[in-house]
Amino acid sequence: MQQPRVALVTFSTRPRGGAVHTLHLAEALVTQGQPVHIFALGNPDEGFFRATWVPYTICKAPGSHGSLEEKVMRSVDVLAEHLQAVVPGAYDLIHAQDCIAARAACRIRDTNPALEVVRTVHHVDDFSTQALIECQHRSILEPDHILVVSRYWQHVLKEQYQIDSTVVSNGVDAEKFRRPDGFDAGEVRSRVGAENRDVLLMVGGIEPRKGSLELFEALALVKSQLAEPPALVVIGGHSFRDHSAYRDATLQRAADLRLEEGSDYHLLGTVSDEELASWYHAADAFVFPSVKEGWGLAVLEALAAGLPVLTTDIEVFREYLDNETALLVPPGNARQLAEALVRLVGEPELRKRLSLTGPDIAARFTWEACASRHIDIYRDISEALRPAEVGQTEAL
Repeated sequence: MQQPRVALVTFSTRPRGGAVHTLHLAEALVTQGQPVHIFALGNPDEGFFRATWVPYTICKAPGSHGSLEEKVMRSVDVLAEHLQAVVPGAYDLIHAQDCIAARAACRIRDTNPALEVVRTVHHVDDFSTQALIECQHRSILEPDHILVVSRYWQHVLKEQYQIDSTVVSNGVDAEKFRRPDGFDAGEVRSRVGAENRDVLLMVGGIEPRKGSLELFEALALVKSQLAEPPALVVIGGHSFRDHSAYRDATLQRAADLRLEEGSDYHLLGTVSDEELASWYHAADAFVFPSVKEGWGLAVLEALAAGLPVLTTDIEVFREYLDNETALLVPPGNARQLAEALVRLVGEPELRKRLSLTGPDIAARFTWEACASRHIDIYRDISEALRPAEVGQTEAL
């Protein structure tokens, strides 16, 4: 049977979870013989945040002016207009990776009944305006097939939306993040003047979902307790949503706590894939105090790099971590986060034990397995449609 032609659609070209997932999945799909083409909103002159050999088309994203609601609606309109011009007749399935892509894809499907829409729900956002709440609601209810990346979100969609979904776990490129022999951590750490200090790495930027405020409060507590406190390196920060008010308030809180940027913490923003990997290799521990995650791709990357992991005790992480493989603390609790940080810094044997477990955990989650599961799902969808098509032909 001929394999279905799949359009993978994402709202961004930047290094956020959905776009990272899309590129890795697409490459693993093509490697296994599944034809795909990526469609994304972004800057056509810049391309994706990293190179890929999978065919893709970038539709020029609308301007960032106006409210979040206005940006979302404009993005849906622009993406739908582009997909309408190229997808019908050329693809059998549209696989959307987010709310914006799903709304655009369903709009195309509604005027082209031969198309099927698959949506992966990575997590459900906490929108505050009714229009965005409704937009997200419809992006979950309207697709023909729903995938999720964890059992937790499968449960949430069943309880809150009465939607049945299929779990397909994320993967990680373990080879890419494995620490190379002879790696010079000192050279990387010298970029922030931390050659002689422990370095804690956090990936995801400063935003409410990442527990950033509590992390800085915990860092201040650690600084008050240790003669040689660690330095925190924060990577990332690009987001479709505007977190500037939260970021400003968090950094003001850090200043009030006498934390100094450039000494106690370093905000590196978005970095290249190569630099990101080098920080995973150079850091002493990974801290990820998120209050909500779809899966935690950055956690898997840290585990693959052999970093001891300190994260929050939320259900998503419990699907692949426990108290023997990571330090787990209650979300939103700066005091307990600080206590765990002190343990990481002060107990080399604990760090060693945790670092040894990480690569084995990461090895269980490969993009090859993720892609293989997707291929099975695409095939099942395609085969389920064929009897109806045959019946319609015979009736004619």
